[in-house]
Amino acid sequence: MTYMLDAPAQTQLGLIVLSTDETLELEARQLLAGRELQLFHSRIFSANAVTQGSLRDMEKRLSETAALLPEGVKVIGYGCTSASVMIGSDGVERQVHAGKPDVAVTNPMRAVTAALEHLGARRIAMLTPYTKTVADPMRAHLSEQDIEIVRSFDFGEEDDRRVARISEASTREAVQKLVADGGVDAVFASCTNLRTFGVIDAIEAETGLPMLSSNQALLWHMLQLAGQDASNWGPGRLFGNTIHV
Repeated sequence: MTYMLDAPAQTQLGLIVLSTDETLELEARQLLAGRELQLFHSRIFSANAVTQGSLRDMEKRLSETAALLPEGVKVIGYGCTSASVMIGSDGVERQVHAGKPDVAVTNPMRAVTAALEHLGARRIAMLTPYTKTVADPMRAHLSEQDIEIVRSFDFGEEDDRRVARISEASTREAVQKLVADGGVDAVFASCTNLRTFGVIDAIEAETGLPMLSSNQALLWHMLQLAGQDASNWGPGRLFGNTIHV
């Protein structure tokens, strides 16, 4: 019996998701449901304890994890904000290319920097679930990109499994306190395991400020790198008027 083959989807994206992450895939599905593209996931081992050492340990596993993604992906996003700082964006890209050459590579921190530039925001309030020893290098990295952290707050959680349980109501309350005194252009909630998609629009309506999250910015940047017009696809002002970068 003969059979026919369909052509693959024109846009194919790959995500490297931490073994402890329970949020990135769910929020990606919300954003991409019904779209004419394909998103593939590959899991990378990540220790439950989020420390500088455990984050750097992922570097040596990135290439083999990227290699597990199907052929044909145009863009690969590495789904860890804090490790992207510890390893460095260039290091992430180098390791991904070792396993999957000739693809565009991004990560949440690179994506957030691009998103802030797109929005014209330089003075931000920043919320993280991390301990201070993990959050401080991230604040330093953003400062090196000429982004001023006017105010910040860390929930101080080391166990990534518990980060996934932090309620969106808690995130919303923390953001409201961070921006109460004004003086900021945008809000950034860091971590791919921190749930935000259910409150981004509400926070923007309450504060009058654009809100970025790791997952929102990462998915936005992946779509931009893939040449996909994603205007109005996702939550927040970031998706309200998308341009290709």
